[in-house]
Amino acid sequence: MGLRTPEQYLESLRDGRAVYYRGELVPDVTAHPELSIGVRHAALEYASAQDPAHADLCTYPDATGAQSSRYFKLPEGPDDLLRRHLLIEHGTRVGHGVFLIIKEIGSDFLFAHTIVSHQMQEVLKAPYRERLRAFHRYVEQHDLALAVAQTDVKGDRSLGPSEQEHPDYYVHIVDRQKDGIVVRGAKAHTTDSVAANELIVIPTRALSEADRDYAVAFAVPMNTKGLKLITSPFTATGPSRFHHPVSADHKMIETLTVFDDVFVPWERVFLAGETPYAGALALGFVQFHRFTAVSYKLPHIDLMIGAAMLAAEANGIDKAGHVREKLSRLIAWRETVRGLTVAAAYECRRMAPGVAVPNPITTNVAKQYFAENYHAMAQKVQDIAGGLLVTGPAEEDLTAPETKAYVERYLGGKRGFGATNRLRIMNLIRDLLTSDFGGYNEVLSIHAEGSLEAQKLTILREFDAAKARAFAAQCAYLGA
Repeated sequence: MGLRTPEQYLESLRDGRAVYYRGELVPDVTAHPELSIGVRHAALEYASAQDPAHADLCTYPDATGAQSSRYFKLPEGPDDLLRRHLLIEHGTRVGHGVFLIIKEIGSDFLFAHTIVSHQMQEVLKAPYRERLRAFHRYVEQHDLALAVAQTDVKGDRSLGPSEQEHPDYYVHIVDRQKDGIVVRGAKAHTTDSVAANELIVIPTRALSEADRDYAVAFAVPMNTKGLKLITSPFTATGPSRFHHPVSADHKMIETLTVFDDVFVPWERVFLAGETPYAGALALGFVQFHRFTAVSYKLPHIDLMIGAAMLAAEANGIDKAGHVREKLSRLIAWRETVRGLTVAAAYECRRMAPGVAVPNPITTNVAKQYFAENYHAMAQKVQDIAGGLLVTGPAEEDLTAPETKAYVERYLGGKRGFGATNRLRIMNLIRDLLTSDFGGYNEVLSIHAEGSLEAQKLTILREFDAAKARAFAAQCAYLGA
C-alpha cells in the first residue's frame, strides 16, 4: 500500500470502534468537536511524510525498495537512533510542541520485542519471532497508526495481579482456544488509542509464575469486538487560537482502555504465559520509549524558552539580571537534556539480532533530569511573564467598541509590542503552563514514560556498582 495521505488515514478511523466521551458513544472520532482535534493533530504525522522537503528525514526504502515511514526502521547503530531522535523532534515541532505519538510508541514496542522474541526463540523455540516479523511487515506496508497499552489499572498496588480483590485489575487471559485467546481487564493512560489503527498490549511489570495468565502481549485492530475506549475529558480546550494558541489545534487523547472478553487470534499473540519474559518486554519497551520521550521534550522546552524571551521583551525586562539568570537556567536545562539524548544514541548497546538500544543509564538520567526540573523551570517562565497569565482580558474585549480602546491603551508593552501581541504571548504561556492543558503537561512531565521512581530504579540497576565499589575499596586499601 505504501505511505498514506492524511485523508486516507482519517478515513481509516471511521471503522465503528467503540469510543465513549462523557458517557456517550462517539459515532465518528474524526467529526467529534473535542476528539477530532487530537485526531487532526495525529494526521500531521502523515502530512510530514508526504512533504518532499522532509522525505529523507521521514521515510526510508524498506526491504522491498518501497518508501516507508522511517519510524518502522529497526535501529542498527547510533546513526539510526540519531535520525530517529531528529524525526521525533521534527514531528513535535510540526505539532507546535505537542507529541504526535501514533507511530513512535508502537515502533518502540516493535524494536523491543524484536530482541525479546529472538531470546524466546533461542531458549523456548517459541513462535513469537515470526509472528512479530509478520506484524511488523503488515503495519509498515499499510502505514498504520499504533497505540500501546502498557499500564494496568493495578488496584491495590501492594499486591500482585493474582492477589487482587478481583482478577481484572490487570489484563489477563481468561480462555485459551484452538484459534486464539480471550482477554479481560483494563489499561490506564493509553495515549491516542482513539487515533490509532492497531492497539498493542504489553505487560506493565515483571511477573511470577502465579501470575502466568497476566504475562500476555498482543495486538488487535481498534474496532475489535469487546474493546472499549473511555476517553478523558481533561485536555478539553476552546476553539480560540487567541486564548489557546497551541491546544486549540494540538492535543493528545488519553483513554481508560477496557477489554471486555476480547478475542485475539494466535497470529496476533506475542506473549502468552511465559512469565520470565514479561519483565524483559516491559523493561525493553521503556528503554526505547524513554529515548523517544526525551526526544519529544526538546521542542516543548524550546517553546518555554522562546515564550519567556518574548514575554521579557514585551515587559521591557529582557536586560534585567534576574531575567537573564532565569533564561540561562532554562537554556542549561534544555542543553543538558539534549546532550544526554545524543550521548544515549552514540553510546548505544547492540543486542541480538542486531538492534541498537539507546544507552539506558544516559536515557533515564535525561528523562529524570527533565522531569525533576520541569516545575521549577515553569515557575521561571511564569515569573518572567507576570500576572497577566491569568488576569488578562478576553479576546472579545479587543474587538468590542466599549472595551477595545481601553485594552489597547493600558495593556501595551515595550515599544513594538501592542496590547494584542503582548496578550498573545501571555496566552501562549498560559496555554502551555497554567491552563487545563498546562496542568496536563505538568503531570505528563512527571508520569509519562514512567515515574521518577521508575527512572531511579533503572539508573541503579544499570550502573556498574561493583566496578565503582572495587575502585573505592582499592583507594581505601581495604583488606591491606
